[in-house]
Amino acid sequence: MDLTTQINQDIKKAMLAKEKVKLAALRAIKAALLLEATKEGNSGEISEATGISIIQKLHKQRKDASKIYVEQNREDLAQEEEAQATVLEAYLPKQMSEEEITLVVIAIIEKVGAKGPSDMGKVMGSTMGQLKGKADGSLISKVVKAELNK
Repeated sequence: MDLTTQINQDIKKAMLAKEKVKLAALRAIKAALLLEATKEGNSGEISEATGISIIQKLHKQRKDASKIYVEQNREDLAQEEEAQATVLEAYLPKQMSEEEITLVVIAIIEKVGAKGPSDMGKVMGSTMGQLKGKADGSLISKVVKAELNK
């Protein structure tokens, strides 16, 4: 079953169950997928990788908005954004832990022959290519910096 079909079915279930937060998150996904499918030059079909990157973007937006709301003492809005982010996580692949990322980064550092912080670009490029969609970019960056500064 493709992602669009899955989202549409889940929207129907959320409507029947009257789950407002889940419904809002799913409608956001559907809208973003529809925009991508109807973009000029697209065939109307969305690949699995494109769908996942769209959901990752929406997830990051929810997390960022939640952080801003917390800073502005708007806990009510922050909780709603966090709840939507949790719904979005169900459609994303399992994220790697910091330990798993560290193992991959160490292997890439050895492979490219990185010696120190000046080789950050080489290591980040290879790591991001290998871990795209599996780990958060800021966490990858943190691990790479830590390993190159050893």
